[in-house]
Amino acid sequence: MSTEMITVRVKVNAPISGVWMLWTTKSHIKAWNNATPDWYTPKVKIDLIEDGKFRYLMSAKDGSESFKFKGTFDIVDEPHRLAFTLSDGRKVDITFKSEGSRTAIVETFDAHPDQPIEVQKKGWQAILDNFKEYAEDLLDDDADSGSQKGSLGKFKDSEDYD
Repeated sequence: MSTEMITVRVKVNAPISGVWMLWTTKSHIKAWNNATPDWYTPKVKIDLIEDGKFRYLMSAKDGSESFKFKGTFDIVDEPHRLAFTLSDGRKVDITFKSEGSRTAIVETFDAHPDQPIEVQKKGWQAILDNFKEYAEDLLDDDADSGSQKGSLGKFKDSEDYD
């Protein structure tokens, strides 16, 4: 197994509490967890506790391929940190740092030994950038009215993913 670590990062123009909620809620994960528009995450199961399991089914929209992204949470420190071990033994550490009305997210993960580093970095960064766009769209405050532009209530969790 590779011991090389990869780091990707983004700053989201939204408060940490909202960022954490969007990052860890099944219905929202389904909405943002894709690197390109031709992929999506149709099924999510998440037990957000230490030693809890998660499993995301990530699929090409044309049905040509899919894979399971799954693992076990090692650290759940709401709203500051998530660390988990993937099913293949690789480690992932994600930090969320409040910077006033913004949140810095830093993901560091063990590189997959069978994939080029730059391909992995590009893919994980694309998903992080997609999260940023999604979160800012939903959580951007309207300065004139003080209300949120996006409706967080429009997303409903569907059936559990087994």
